[in-house]
Amino acid sequence: MALMDFIKKQFIDILEWTEGDDGTLAWRYPMAGNEIQYGGSLTVRESQMAVFVNEGKVADVFGPGMYKLTTQTLPVLTYLKNWDKLFQSPFKSDVYFFSTRQQVDQRWGTTQPVTIRDKDFGAVRLRAFGNYAYRVADPKLFHTEISGTRERYTVGDLDGQLRALMLQHISDAVASSGVPFLDLAANQVEFAQQLATVTAPAFEKIGLKLEGVTVQNVSLPEELQKVLDQKIGMGMVGGDMGKFMQYQTAQAIPKFAEGGGQGGGGIAGDAMGLGAGVALGQVLAQNLQQGLQGGGAAAAPAAPAAIAPDQVMATIEKLADLKAKGILTDEEFAAKKAELLKKLV
Repeated sequence: MALMDFIKKQFIDILEWTEGDDGTLAWRYPMAGNEIQYGGSLTVRESQMAVFVNEGKVADVFGPGMYKLTTQTLPVLTYLKNWDKLFQSPFKSDVYFFSTRQQVDQRWGTTQPVTIRDKDFGAVRLRAFGNYAYRVADPKLFHTEISGTRERYTVGDLDGQLRALMLQHISDAVASSGVPFLDLAANQVEFAQQLATVTAPAFEKIGLKLEGVTVQNVSLPEELQKVLDQKIGMGMVGGDMGKFMQYQTAQAIPKFAEGGGQGGGGIAGDAMGLGAGVALGQVLAQNLQQGLQGGGAAAAPAAPAAIAPDQVMATIEKLADLKAKGILTDEEFAAKKAELLKKLV
């Protein structure tokens, strides 16, 4: 009976794998009880590697090339059970092929906002998405840690785990980039580089190499987006505080006019923004007048313009709000507050 089984066996003399477009990362050659012919050939194409596993142990790893399977090309087998250097009969071994080409356009993204810590705003939540590319770099490690003895292991099987690794390191990437939170949306390349740097070691632990990461979008919370818009407005006037308040006034006037026929609450809210601009505008006007009158001689100080107490308080509250959002420093706020308090009659 054993002799008949031996006669029925097919002896494999050519081992090779032609990749398809199904995203296969690891593929086990179908042995089906057959044995490999001693002296047979192994063909490993570019962008592939092959691993021989004998009795559950990884025996050898082969890179691209054509090999004649003997004890010289499989030296580890000579030290395993029932092998010696004179043994030249067919042998049984599992053979796995691995694709080492880049797996590109893999998507990552936050399904829910991710909470990170920012030195200016404390705990904030953001959404981000992009793509990444990787390849199998260490097939032996990938076989023992991930793909195992499965007949086929694909990109889709690994997608969820790799996506989680990317999201897990977003906070570290933001912290190590040194980019202020409000500037993340404008520094996506630097953010992507840091995300790749902090995530790459996690890929290496399972036999992969992270080839690149891109960030396509970073979405800030609505309240911080408003602060960013104000910061952009500040940049438009060159960082000058007086000009910025004039810019704020220009933004508030249309809203104030629209709210004229509505309830007093809307008007009062807009009036705060308008009052801040008017008060600071008066200060700027006085400074300009003094400069024009001064010429080469010292001009007499102009009498401070009188401002109603409720207008002064509304202006101070508006400036306090700007300080809380980081638009004004503590020193700038204190100076403007003292200046406004002098206007009380």
